[in-house]
Amino acid sequence: MKKYLLLIISICFLLDISYAQKHLNIQYINGSLLSIPISDIDSINYTLDSNVCPSTVADIDGNIYNTVEIGSQCWMKENLKTLHYRNGTSIPNNLSPAQWPNFLGACADYNDDSSSASVYGRLYNGYAVANTQGLCPVGWHVPDDSEWNILVKVIDTNSDTTCINCVQSIIAGGALKEIGLAHWAMPNTGASNTSTFTGLPGGYRYDFGGYSGIGEYGFWWTSSQSSITDAYKRCLYYSDTNFIRATSIKYFGFSVRCLKN
Repeated sequence: MKKYLLLIISICFLLDISYAQKHLNIQYINGSLLSIPISDIDSINYTLDSNVCPSTVADIDGNIYNTVEIGSQCWMKENLKTLHYRNGTSIPNNLSPAQWPNFLGACADYNDDSSSASVYGRLYNGYAVANTQGLCPVGWHVPDDSEWNILVKVIDTNSDTTCINCVQSIIAGGALKEIGLAHWAMPNTGASNTSTFTGLPGGYRYDFGGYSGIGEYGFWWTSSQSSITDAYKRCLYYSDTNFIRATSIKYFGFSVRCLKN
């Protein structure tokens, strides 16, 4: 994402005793100062650079997420954990295995343990991702399939962005995974996190309501459907450096990352 020099605008009205003249002082980020007589100014307009990636973003519940700029994109650096859609509507949470397949829009804490959400985020089914009320904060969205393709191309220019249910890159997984064994299972092969995406293995919830894979697998929904019942996802594994593009039925629960508009 292109960065622009931002003006640190200090509006100070300085009274010169000799000339009784007021000035507008503008201090640039490089330290230089521009002083303009107020009498020479007709109007003042400024534009905020919407392309700047903020260091943090908050969801509707007040959870604060660190962010990371990768190429031209601004990503959340953590998995989503909101319990409400953007408009404040509650998302059904921690349903029983019998209930889970019957809700078109739900989330879960891995093994129904709320403490897991603080580290790994929550698992959302594909219907919650597709809900028009919006999972992500205002100004953010669940990235679509093409936006995930942009991410992997930044990391590996030789990645395959046309194949389906395939390994898109044999190296990007390592660059996307958090390093070490604090959250990933041994051996966490090739994890370097050079992208600073800090992918975590939040596991998943099956369509029938069971849980599996925490510490071993990180699966993230895209907002792109592959059929009426299925949607695209991206996958990381503890045992290799692959980055995988695949599809799953929308009753599964996977992690979600948000992308700035």
